Amino acid sequence: MEHVTRRALLGGAGAAVLLTAACANGVGSNGAGQIDARVDATRDYLFGRYPGTRELSQRAAGVLYMPLVTEAGFIYGGAYGRGALRIRDVTVDYYSATKASIGLQIGAQQYAHALFFMTDEALAEFRRGSGWAASGDLRYATPEQGASIGKETTELDPVIPFVFGQQGLIAGATLAGVKYTRIIP
Repeated sequence: MEHVTRRALLGGAGAAVLLTAACANGVGSNGAGQIDARVDATRDYLFGRYPGTRELSQRAAGVLYMPLVTEAGFIYGGAYGRGALRIRDVTVDYYSATKASIGLQIGAQQYAHALFFMTDEALAEFRRGSGWAASGDLRYATPEQGASIGKETTELDPVIPFVFGQQGLIAGATLAGVKYTRIIP
């Protein structure tokens, strides 16, 4: 019985990850054009709602915008989204973000995030890698800080993640454990 239960849980986790990957994240899309349109809308929303982020993006070596990340879980969970890396507001690469998790969790949510690469070295390291994983030691900017983040940030981390637009029933969005991989849409 234990063997069947474990197999059912693993099968359910796999199905959750596949379902999450398919939910409103470009399946059947026109590729790059749709991602760029979503990134434009996300960037405009971010700058309009949190004006300090506009100044932050101007100081950044590059910004990775992930307009829509869908996350779901029931014990096992997963998340998936696609976005674009922009340098001086010009798209240079497209990326996917994936995440798998296990633990006490139930529900689903969607959110957007942006990674501000504040140094040329951090941006180069991100672009050189075959896959880059966000770790738990990143300090997050929050929407409450968004209005003043560009002005009040004196000592900058090499990468500043900003999570916003959360909707759903999982408490708190985190980028810990998210892996970014360059894609061809």
